[in-house]
Amino acid sequence: MLLEDSLRGAEVVSRFEGPIVDVGSGGGVPGIPLASSLPDREVTLLEAIGRKCDFLREWAQPNVRVVQGRAEEQETDVYGVAVAKALAKPPVAAEWCLPLVRPGGAVVLWVGPTADTTRIARVAEQVGGELVESRDGLVVLRKVGPTPEGFPRRTGVASKRPLD
Repeated sequence: MLLEDSLRGAEVVSRFEGPIVDVGSGGGVPGIPLASSLPDREVTLLEAIGRKCDFLREWAQPNVRVVQGRAEEQETDVYGVAVAKALAKPPVAAEWCLPLVRPGGAVVLWVGPTADTTRIARVAEQVGGELVESRDGLVVLRKVGPTPEGFPRRTGVASKRPLD
């Protein structure tokens, strides 16, 4: 089930060029299945917890690198695609992921049936993106400009004081 759920985003991810970052990779989904299905793409598994990073390094394929850290601490406008599943509430995940993606790239979020796409779209606009697709439990945000001044906000601010 986890494998199939991860791979349903592969077609969407493959529409965008450049390296992929799985934000809050946890146990490696969707990043590791995506790396297996897209072996010509560089995939970064970004995870804040050291022991999870150790686990991920054991399972990493040659096209995967594991980085220990938080999204807010990473360089902005670097990746072609950011993916996140069960990272945070979708508007917060959008705020954390969009700064990582360069203009022209995208964020793909795995979301539940109650996700508020209107709110996700409002947050995306504040962080240089726009909502371009929402179907089958996937929300796709296109990065339309560079990361605005003031983003990413300091570590923890997005979850404590979400954008609206």
